[in-house]
Amino acid sequence: MLHGLPRKIRTAFMLQALLASLALLLGGYLVLLVIKFGLVNAVLEEEAAHFWELHAASPVQPPPNTAMIRGYLLESGSSPMSLPRNLRGLAPGFHEMGASDQLVLVDEQPAGRLYLVFLRSQAQRMALWFGLVPVLLVLLAVYGASWVTYRVSHRAVSPVNWLARRVSQWDPLYPDASELSPERLPPDVQGEVRQLAAALRGMAGRIGDHVARERNFTRDASHELRTPLTVIRMASDMALASQALTPGLQRSLQRIQRAGQDMEALIDALLILAREANIEPQAEWIEVADVVRYEALSAAASLAGRPVELEVHVAAPCPLRVPPQVLHVVIGNLLRNACNYTEAGRVDVTVEADRLVVADTGIGMSQEALARIFEPFFRVEPERRKGHGLGMPIVYRLCERFGWKIQLQSTLGRGTTVTLQLH
Repeated sequence: MLHGLPRKIRTAFMLQALLASLALLLGGYLVLLVIKFGLVNAVLEEEAAHFWELHAASPVQPPPNTAMIRGYLLESGSSPMSLPRNLRGLAPGFHEMGASDQLVLVDEQPAGRLYLVFLRSQAQRMALWFGLVPVLLVLLAVYGASWVTYRVSHRAVSPVNWLARRVSQWDPLYPDASELSPERLPPDVQGEVRQLAAALRGMAGRIGDHVARERNFTRDASHELRTPLTVIRMASDMALASQALTPGLQRSLQRIQRAGQDMEALIDALLILAREANIEPQAEWIEVADVVRYEALSAAASLAGRPVELEVHVAAPCPLRVPPQVLHVVIGNLLRNACNYTEAGRVDVTVEADRLVVADTGIGMSQEALARIFEPFFRVEPERRKGHGLGMPIVYRLCERFGWKIQLQSTLGRGTTVTLQLH
C-alpha cells in the first residue's frame, strides 16, 4: 500500500501536468484563432493596401495571385458575373467561407472592389507551424520537467517512506527498533531523517523499558499484596471457627473476611486491566443475580443507622461468561456508591436479562459532576471521608475492557440511576 506522502506528491505532479496541459491546449486554441482571424486578416489588409497603391500607379496592375492568395478585381460599374459564384454576394469586410474552405477579404475603394481569397489549408498550415508545434514542444518540456522534478522529490521522500514502513510494522507494546540502528540504516537515510530514526529508536527503547517495568511491577505487587491478604483470610477463618466469639466480634471478623475478599477481587481486576487486550482472562459462566445478592449484603452493612432500604429485584436470569472478580468489582462499586450517597430513601437493584439497573434516592449529581464522574480522583462531595475517587474510573475501564456499556442519569437532590448494559 502506498504511504500518504508519496501518493500526495504523485497526485500533486499529475495535477500540475494536467493543469499545464489544459493551459497549453487553451493557449494553442487561442493561437489558432489569432492566426485565423488576426494574422490572416492583417496579411490580407496589407496585401490589399499594397495592391491599391500599385493600382493607383498603374490601373492595369493585376490582382495578387500567389500560392496562398487569390485576388479578383471588380472595377466600378462592372458586372459581378466575372467573379466566382461564391464571391458575388459578399459585402465589404472579412468573411469565412465554410463550404469552400476559404478566408475572404472584400476591400472596396472608389476604383472598385478587391476580393482577396486566402485558402484555409494555408492558414491551418501556418497555425500548425506557428501555434501547434510550439505548444507541443512546450508541453513536452513541461512533462519532462515534471517527471524530473517528481523523480527528485520521490528520491528525497523515499527515506521517510522507508522509515514509515518500518515503524508501521512495530508492535505498539514491544517495538523492535533494531533496524533503526545507525549501522543498519540505508545509505540514502541522511540528515533530518537519520535524526528522526535515532529519536524513534530511543523512544522505542524507552517504551520497551516502561512495559518491562510495568510488567514486573504488576507481578511483584500482586504477589506482595496477595501474601498479607492470604494471612488475613486464614486468620479470620480460624478466628470465626472459635465457639467463644461474641456476636459483635463475629460481625467484625466477617467484615474483615469480606473486605479481604473484595481486595483480592480488586487486585485481580486491576491485573486484568494491566494485561494486554489480546490476552483473554480466565472466565466462567456466572449468574449476575448471585453476585448482586452477595454485594448487596456487603453494601447493606454501610447502611446501619440510616433510614435506607436496599432491595434486589430479579426480573429475569442473566447468565454471563466473565471473570467473577471483575463482576464483583463493578457491581460492588455501583452498590457502595449508591449506599454511600443516599442518606434516606431507597436503593433498588434490578437484574434483567441483558442489563443491571441501580437506582437510588440519594443526593444526585449536577450536570457538571455527571460529565466528570469517570475522571480519576473526582468526588461528588470531597468532604466525605469514604472513597478516593477511583471506584467509577475503574468501573468504566473494566466496562470498556469487556464491551459493556454504562450510562448514568442523575438529578441533583433526587437521586441517580445507573444502567449497566451487559449484552
